[in-house]
Amino acid sequence: MIVEPKVRGFICTTAHPEGCAASVNHQIAYVRNQGNLDGPKNVLVIGASTGYGLATRIVSMAGCSANTLGVFYERESNGKRTATAGWYNTAAFEVAASKAGLYASSINGDAFSHEIKDQTIEKIKNEMGKIDLVVYSLAAPRRIDPDTGEKYGSVLKPIGQSYTNKSIDVMQGQITEATILPASKEEIENTIKVMGGEDWELWIKKLMDADVLAEGVKTIAYSYIGPDITLPMYREGTIGKAKEHLEQTAMELTELLKDLKGVAFVTVAKALVTQASAAIPIVPLYIGALYKVMKAKGTHEGCIEQIYRLFRDFLYAKEVKTDEEGRIRTDDYEMEADVQHDAIALFDQVTTDTLQQVLDIQSYQDEFFKLFGFGFDEVDYGQDIEVKVDIPSIDL
Repeated sequence: MIVEPKVRGFICTTAHPEGCAASVNHQIAYVRNQGNLDGPKNVLVIGASTGYGLATRIVSMAGCSANTLGVFYERESNGKRTATAGWYNTAAFEVAASKAGLYASSINGDAFSHEIKDQTIEKIKNEMGKIDLVVYSLAAPRRIDPDTGEKYGSVLKPIGQSYTNKSIDVMQGQITEATILPASKEEIENTIKVMGGEDWELWIKKLMDADVLAEGVKTIAYSYIGPDITLPMYREGTIGKAKEHLEQTAMELTELLKDLKGVAFVTVAKALVTQASAAIPIVPLYIGALYKVMKAKGTHEGCIEQIYRLFRDFLYAKEVKTDEEGRIRTDDYEMEADVQHDAIALFDQVTTDTLQQVLDIQSYQDEFFKLFGFGFDEVDYGQDIEVKVDIPSIDL
């Protein structure tokens, strides 16, 4: 079929297999052009099919010649509709890893479940050897407790009082005003249950009990803090409470891993166009301003640039630099005072009439579509293509 982008709300419901492959191959080429890194050799990425998780898998493979196992929950094509972007990304990644002579395998299913954890451990034991890097990069909106079967949903809301600020309908190019009502106590607790550190800890404990973690193992989870304008809704809201729990979990995991000389870190990453960030009111408008400022200063990074720098300058440097809370801060360029000053000034002054002139919204739109494989010059989007694509390691 001929595949075109179809957008509903903040989600693109189609994905282009050749475009997703182009995206993966561009990221691999970037890493190889930067040069080899000292780093891990056996890597488990939980949430491995898009965004920072995918970029971490690519840097591990292309930069460190690591074997990788990815866990995710994606939808294959039924021949009448496309697969998800994450499915196509993974298929392309496995092909590239195989060409490089490296092990790459994947498990598709609910990473919150005991079943998928057990499958993962079995595969590690049979096919990999001990894991020296565990990456936790899940961004799921819901979770089923594996013991009780109870379902929890996360919300993105302020705590205590409503929050109102400018927002944007990115696809329509309209500045709007968004008001978000405060969360209930139950919504706060549920968001922590989904997006906090509980499942990360379950993974590490299971992997430890199964004796599949190497001495000196590192484990990381990704977080975000952001600018003052989003604090009421983000860092001081429900998601912020979940991220605080994640950071507390990192400290507890470092203690848990002590006998293995292991360590756990939360990495605070830069604001980027991702499927998750597109869903957050106010944030896309801020990202438009941020992109314009950082590109002008020459400090803009996408997912792959961020993760390459994380490995090179932080995680596998002689000394791991952290902030006072023990977090790795790859959002350091974003949070520079002059960058924040200029980005917030643009955010404050923009209107619908001045949107294209003041902000880099075109870049936001382009980046959004590239998440789903659209907008790559080398791809002929007018051509019929096969949408049923196999992930080599997954038996369908």
